[in-house]
Amino acid sequence: MGTVAAAQPLLIGLLLLWSAYGKFTDPKQAERTALPRLVGDSRAKPTYQTLATLELLIALALLLPPSWAIEAFAAATLAVGFTAFLIYSKLVVPEASCGCMKASAKPVGYRAIARALLLLATAGLATTAGTGWWSAGAGLVVLVFEAAAFAMLSAELDRYWLLPLRRFRIRLSHPYAGTASDNTPLAATQRRVLLSPAYRAVDGMLRSDIHDYWDDEDWRFVSYAARYDGRRATAVFAVPHRDSTPESIRVAVVDEEGLTVYRPTVLATTG
Repeated sequence: MGTVAAAQPLLIGLLLLWSAYGKFTDPKQAERTALPRLVGDSRAKPTYQTLATLELLIALALLLPPSWAIEAFAAATLAVGFTAFLIYSKLVVPEASCGCMKASAKPVGYRAIARALLLLATAGLATTAGTGWWSAGAGLVVLVFEAAAFAMLSAELDRYWLLPLRRFRIRLSHPYAGTASDNTPLAATQRRVLLSPAYRAVDGMLRSDIHDYWDDEDWRFVSYAARYDGRRATAVFAVPHRDSTPESIRVAVVDEEGLTVYRPTVLATTG
């Protein structure tokens, strides 16, 4: 167990570097998180960048010698803050995105919270280490499985493994061949989308009928092929299961890299 604990700072440090990089390269993500609601619109971006700086400093402390227990305790404290913020986001601003690693239009879900809890668990384990990760030896092997778990819980990485699996499913069966896990017919979801202000906001960009769909916790996501600024893109509609009002539907247009290129913030309620 000692070598496994010693290996944890390597994984935690790399994850925090990834998170800090995403925040530094796209600080506008702050506007899509719950930070404006929590600290105010004017302070959201500075708070987001301050967090990125803190992540970077802790990451470097974890990755570079010497090894001090305070580094792991700092990471654990940060993970507690992440978890609390994500729970707040889901309860108070359910349409807000995570803003954790890279740009993602998905609202905060249980996967993001589970990832934060996994980070907290690994940081907690790291506090018991008696040596640096460079001396972990065979304990480093465990990081492969932990990294896989983090990847599966990261919506930012879905386009590399989950979306290809879903496209394969679509090739085997047309979307209208069945219904999703909550037994709501896809045709009913399509009617809701067509009547929504979100659909009217991007109607001119759409280039297909429903291309893909999936359920994720309290939401059904429906995608359409689209074009934005002359480039191929995908319009993803988020349709809540428990709110049937047209105004509750959200939409984001993402490019081929999975980055959000258009997201209407004010949706008209009349045609």
